[in-house]
Amino acid sequence: MRIVLAGATGVIGVRLVPLLTAAGHDVVGFTRTPSKVASIEEAGATGMTVDILDASATRDAVTAAAPDLVLHQVTDLPDSVAGLIFKMKALGRVRTLGTDNLVAAARAAEAHVVAQSVAFTVPGPARRPVEYLESAVLGARGLVLRYGQFYGPGTWSDAPKGDRALHIDTAAQATVDVLSEPSGVLEILDSGVTRVA
Repeated sequence: MRIVLAGATGVIGVRLVPLLTAAGHDVVGFTRTPSKVASIEEAGATGMTVDILDASATRDAVTAAAPDLVLHQVTDLPDSVAGLIFKMKALGRVRTLGTDNLVAAARAAEAHVVAQSVAFTVPGPARRPVEYLESAVLGARGLVLRYGQFYGPGTWSDAPKGDRALHIDTAAQATVDVLSEPSGVLEILDSGVTRVA
């Protein structure tokens, strides 16, 4: 399968690129940071600098890639949980405007959409963009992956917290394993993958 991976240099994206290529997929990885393109290519994918908040650039890049699937793994999170309050607006834009742009680009390329969401409660202002993302993806007959709270290298926690936890490596492997699932919502936790819609 040919896959556009938006967020290829994020905490889960860097794990997905080698897993996807090892599984035989042809991957085009998007990053907002030009200096990170080389790391995508070193992992076996084609790297491109694309800001998913730019609708025309996103559409052009996706249609040029001609993927079977667009995998939305973009967030805009700080390095520590303490800085989250300052990133809420940016994260919301990625989940709303960014999702709209990726869904529109996927439609133009006649590609399936898979996007990350969350399997835990977030504060009210942050919940609306999550609900928006899920509605947009499901409206495009895509697949929503509700991840538990990440822990492990590169995340905010080294150890699981509560029963909604998900090791980052488990998240990446589970994502690769479910890419061919039909439209709906899957919850991915350390305890396993469950279809909830």
